[in-house]
Amino acid sequence: MDTSQLSRVDLNLLVALHVLLEEKSVSRAAERLHVTQPAMSKTLNRLRDTFDDPLFARSKRGIQPTPRAEALASQLVNVLSDIESLLDAGEFSPNAFRGEIVIAISEYVGFTLLPSLTSRLETRAPKLKLRTITRAEHQLDLLADGSLDFAIQLSRTNYSREFRHHELASSPLAVFVRRDHPLTKQPVHENDLSLFPQINLYIADRNEVAEVDQSASEILGGAKGSLETSHLLTAFEILRSTNYTLVCPAYMARNDGATRDLVTLPIPEHLGRTIEYSLVAHQRTERSPIHQWFWNEVIDAVRALRVRTVHRG
Repeated sequence: MDTSQLSRVDLNLLVALHVLLEEKSVSRAAERLHVTQPAMSKTLNRLRDTFDDPLFARSKRGIQPTPRAEALASQLVNVLSDIESLLDAGEFSPNAFRGEIVIAISEYVGFTLLPSLTSRLETRAPKLKLRTITRAEHQLDLLADGSLDFAIQLSRTNYSREFRHHELASSPLAVFVRRDHPLTKQPVHENDLSLFPQINLYIADRNEVAEVDQSASEILGGAKGSLETSHLLTAFEILRSTNYTLVCPAYMARNDGATRDLVTLPIPEHLGRTIEYSLVAHQRTERSPIHQWFWNEVIDAVRALRVRTVHRG
């Protein structure tokens, strides 16, 4: 695109040309645009200079377009319509939205939330493309530079003013093991967990949510061995066939299919922790209708899950 050429053109001239083509009269075009006839004549002269063509020829029936003007007429309607749409997006309709939303969400959060959220999107925003990223470091930077639209992450102690955040939910931690694991034979004590290998679920920006790391260190002590993964179903499958343990949010036990043949054990009381999750976005999207709408949809989807859990209980 040659922006230098565009910068030298008054786009109001295109509006004037469109009206002249419709009215085929300088006086009627002037009246319609609320300018004087001499001013309209000057505009026509500027149009002729811009397009290097007479554009109109006088006749008994007013002014008649030249072939060049007729060719321009077929393009003007679309060009001006696009400019109008650009300047005035009109009333936002999620049902008609065709763009993409990118959200950072861990698999273990998405495992619970995304079925509910996508069910809402399927009927309310059927053309929206939702792209999830399960491993994303420096999430706040990615939100700021536009690589991410949203992040659902472990809550941080402080967020700078350029980010808006909403606490979505919280959950206690629990120990997941296979049904016949040695730890199921007796109450779990602090040193018992260190006797077995441990699966660690991936945590984005681990160094920036130090309280979670501290909790894990206290709970696990000197673990026998460890495996880190971001794949929740893989972790569950490993648990079913080994003596590995997994410390993770207790709410995941609600999915009976995924946690088949697994049981949850309470963490020793003095080591128990509750973790919080927050929805985070950058202020650059605060006035975007689709982003504000999606923000509310996530919050409502989580709220609906809470209600469903209470009813099940």
